[in-house]
Amino acid sequence: MAQAINVEDLNIFYGDFLAVEDVTVTLQPRSVTALIGPSGCGKSTFLRTLNRMHEVIPGAYAQGKVEIEGQDIYAPGVDPVNVRRRVGMVFQKPNPFPTMSIRDNVLAGVKLNNKRLSRSSADELVESSLRGANLWEEVKDRLDKPGMGLSGGQQQRLCIARAIAVKPEVILMDEPCSALDPISTLAIEDLIHEMKQDFTIVIVTHNMQQASRVSDRTGFFTISGTGKPGHLIEIDETEKMFTNPTEKQTEDYISGRFG
Repeated sequence: MAQAINVEDLNIFYGDFLAVEDVTVTLQPRSVTALIGPSGCGKSTFLRTLNRMHEVIPGAYAQGKVEIEGQDIYAPGVDPVNVRRRVGMVFQKPNPFPTMSIRDNVLAGVKLNNKRLSRSSADELVESSLRGANLWEEVKDRLDKPGMGLSGGQQQRLCIARAIAVKPEVILMDEPCSALDPISTLAIEDLIHEMKQDFTIVIVTHNMQQASRVSDRTGFFTISGTGKPGHLIEIDETEKMFTNPTEKQTEDYISGRFG
């Protein structure tokens, strides 16, 4: 089940450095939220706090609340591994496991969670996940071939299949098309549109046209200067953000006057 994410008073640190300051926002279920803004303003950092990937970096931590289905994922005793099972992630560069077949790539996350599957259950999961990532027809006859043998766009869809195989509630995407050609990008955008029926999706993108095409809501992050923390300036329906934003900073960025 797709879930809303409620973020309250979130501050994100790298050691002593405050990277993102005081974010309070609700990310809607069964919809796509795009995060835009200039480089270095904390979009990807914020994204990674939504499944506790941020704290994998030595010295990095977050203060504040991130609630999914009423549970604060930063509360004492919460297992970050379980959080990452509920909140999947797709990275900028496609990263299939190089030594694994297409089939084993899809099942990698499930096996990591110590799920024992019968052969028939595994086959069904592989097919449903690849169908969910709109890749099944292209690879069904070569499931035992290496995932690295696929094109860049296919590899990214394989990574999406791997993410959805563990049946998460939320999928985070950090510039998922930046390494892809226009045709592959379109395939991923179509896929995101389909996936929002089942998942809460949050996507970081530098491509403003992409944000306007794929998202229901858009949030704008910016930074007032080097060494200053990033801030979420505003978030609203995507159409309103791109035609009539509330804040002048947002309007300047979207119209290309800075950033």
